[in-house]
Amino acid sequence: MLVKVVPHEDHWASDFEEMVGLLHEKIGEGIVNIHHIGSTSVPGLVAKPVIDIMLEVSSLEVIDQQNAAFEALGFVARGENGISRRRYFEKGGYHRSHQIHAFPAGDEHVERHLAFRDYLRTFPKVRDAYGALKIKVAKSCQNDIEKYCDGKDAFIQHHEALALEWNKKHNID
Repeated sequence: MLVKVVPHEDHWASDFEEMVGLLHEKIGEGIVNIHHIGSTSVPGLVAKPVIDIMLEVSSLEVIDQQNAAFEALGFVARGENGISRRRYFEKGGYHRSHQIHAFPAGDEHVERHLAFRDYLRTFPKVRDAYGALKIKVAKSCQNDIEKYCDGKDAFIQHHEALALEWNKKHNID
């Protein structure tokens, strides 16, 4: 996958909303909540131009039965893809445009993703530091997505822990 980090684009929110409508229309069954996560969900944050969508689902088994419906929307099912209790779908191949991460409703990964997103939205200095790191790592990783992710890992782990603690104190959903 090409590792290209670009300035935040306002249309990412409407791209997400458009996909929400399609997911409700074409998948529907089993979806409890749909969240915009990842860097494209944080105004002012540089990002790979890939819309990350998190589904909270009633059960992974129901979602597993919907693979053909996801494929009709242009997604490829990748199973857990390295994260237990997740179903992962990607759209666009090498030039990926969307990623879907489906977790059982209430799963710890749901809280983690939402807390980190909301923390970055609330604390511009942290958002900007993360953005600067993303630019630096993207320039040095030579389009190796694993190196890109590894280069951000320590920052994410540190700030996810802070975000989860902050989230508990502020009861942010």
